[in-house]
Amino acid sequence: MWKPTGGLTLSSAGLRAATVGITCLLLTGVLLLLTGGHWWEPETAGPGSTVISVYIRTLTWKRTAVNAPPRSSSSPGPVEHLSQADLFIAVKTTGRFHRLRLELLLETWISRNLLQTYVFTDGEDETLRKRIGNHLINTNCSASHTRQALSCKMALEYDKFLNSGKKWFCHVDDDNYLNVGSLLKLLSQYSHTQDVYIGRPSLERPIEAMETLSMTEMKQVHFWFATGGAGFCLSHGLALKMKPWASEGTFMATAEHIHLPDDCTVGYIVETLLGGSLTRSALFHSHLENLGLVTDIHNQVTLSYSTVENNRNTVTVKGPFSVKEDPTRH
Repeated sequence: MWKPTGGLTLSSAGLRAATVGITCLLLTGVLLLLTGGHWWEPETAGPGSTVISVYIRTLTWKRTAVNAPPRSSSSPGPVEHLSQADLFIAVKTTGRFHRLRLELLLETWISRNLLQTYVFTDGEDETLRKRIGNHLINTNCSASHTRQALSCKMALEYDKFLNSGKKWFCHVDDDNYLNVGSLLKLLSQYSHTQDVYIGRPSLERPIEAMETLSMTEMKQVHFWFATGGAGFCLSHGLALKMKPWASEGTFMATAEHIHLPDDCTVGYIVETLLGGSLTRSALFHSHLENLGLVTDIHNQVTLSYSTVENNRNTVTVKGPFSVKEDPTRH
């Protein structure tokens, strides 16, 4: 089993792994073009760009859930009682979205869950600092949407969670609305001491990639991962097992080893390195879906929104607010 060493080196074999790792990069690049872009940007175009048309078909742009991984999120009932204090909620953002996106979250769900919520960004913001204090985490990571920049933030999210002693780590993006009540109801069906990785995949099958075992040896791996754009959660028990590949900056080395971005890397650690599995939940939603088809809004865990060429992809919520007042709804 691969484990990170003291220094990160990129061999010729490692560079070849980047070509296969482009599976995840290409999918996201297409999604950025189609949905206005939220996830990450490859630094350079890869030779695998000819397979874009194949991966377009993997978009989750339909009402039915994607083909499930081996485990389901259904459970007979509560396993343990949870409260908001048991959660560590990490919101990933960037400086240019502090006003455009984060402000909406601060006025809605974060305002009711600030003690549990930490905002991970890439620069200092005095106004935001005065508003949420030490719940603003300046990662000093790059403001770009590259694989390296996103993995840098995820590494700090993970370390901050372990230091908190909370039972559950939940990651969301700055275009997600989080229904904490529904989240607690879902997580209460599991024990935080067990290995639980729960979220929603954006692909219809496990992703395939190549991991570098040595200068001359490579191995094909395939695994499920929960898309960060819809949010996902990790139990404390599972997070502890991830330490050799995720703590104190080793998460970035792991991401480079497999040449995949942050959410894919989490799936790689859980499924490939630890032998765990993703528990799929249809209650998580990203801007990659047709959000107008989502029903039973009040029971969903996460929602999202996007606008592409004046075409709005949002949930339908009746109420007195106009689109100008709240651009995340119909």
